[in-house]
Amino acid sequence: MTPITIRAGRKALDRIRTHGLDAADVALIPGAAGGPKGLGIAGLDRAIFGEWLPSKPRVRHLVGSSIGAWRFAAACCDGPADVLARFAKGYSEQRYSLKPSARVVSDSARALLKDLFAGREAQILEHANYRLHILTVRGRGPLGRDSRYGTPFGFGLAALANMVGRRHLARFIERTVFHDSRDRPPFMAVDRFDAFHTHAVPLDAGNLNEALVASASIPIVLEGVADIPNAPRGTYWDGGIIDYHLHLPNQHADGLVLYPHFTDRIVPGWLDKPMPWRQARGEWLDNVVLVAPSREYLAKLPHGKLPDRGDFKHYVNDYDARLKYWRFAIGESDRLAEAFLNFAARPDPALVRPL
Repeated sequence: MTPITIRAGRKALDRIRTHGLDAADVALIPGAAGGPKGLGIAGLDRAIFGEWLPSKPRVRHLVGSSIGAWRFAAACCDGPADVLARFAKGYSEQRYSLKPSARVVSDSARALLKDLFAGREAQILEHANYRLHILTVRGRGPLGRDSRYGTPFGFGLAALANMVGRRHLARFIERTVFHDSRDRPPFMAVDRFDAFHTHAVPLDAGNLNEALVASASIPIVLEGVADIPNAPRGTYWDGGIIDYHLHLPNQHADGLVLYPHFTDRIVPGWLDKPMPWRQARGEWLDNVVLVAPSREYLAKLPHGKLPDRGDFKHYVNDYDARLKYWRFAIGESDRLAEAFLNFAARPDPALVRPL
């Protein structure tokens, strides 16, 4: 029994079999949306960004959506392990009533990001080895602006359209990538790779914070972010609506794609979660190495799962109990880190399953 599950695409598995798993081969790291689930792999993040990747420095692309983008902004700071730990602590200590307004949740997100990253913008944007790319979506039609009735109506229509076919979701939202000003992410090597129009906006000190807020702005739960500097005018929402688990053409990366993930399943969009037949497949996965908590590991956590947004509601009247649960999950994630570092030091291909 091991705390982690490792899955690899066709080319990545061949590489592990012949050369092991070398940090020098890692060119890209995806970070999924998923809210508090990111806390459940906090120890893995600290090991990867605080120890393993720095041992073999090179240019690497960090592509994140929602909490994935927040984790990676922390990883780009000086002393990444400490900032990642502060991020996990700050995120877990959020406190809400049973039905907080979108304004309250957005204000809380902004306060957390300000506490973490104010004054660190240059560290994030000018990191010698990391290129941060933040995924958001730009609303169209009824999602083109945030309003009391228009937003739930538009989001409901978008969900129905997505049920008919993922391509129909493009009628309501467009992908917008806020990318490192020095380089675009490898998946943008081609102009159009799926049904969604993709805007490319260089990151700078004036739009970094707004892009991070927008990347986590779930419609109805948070406010949309309007008119981000240097981006096309409009309202921006959670990047996970399109790119929940970042099923993107990452085969264009110059090396392996190391994916520290919450689960061993890759779901294309947030609205695809109820549809198990919508899973990632094909050549986009060829060079991916996915590392996630194993089922045995999850079974030993409270409630048999990682923290999630539902815990805010479940523990609404017992903040201390939720905090205890989340802190336990964060502490246990050090076991994920230890297992990953052990595998990287002595790779056993027999432990790797096809992705």
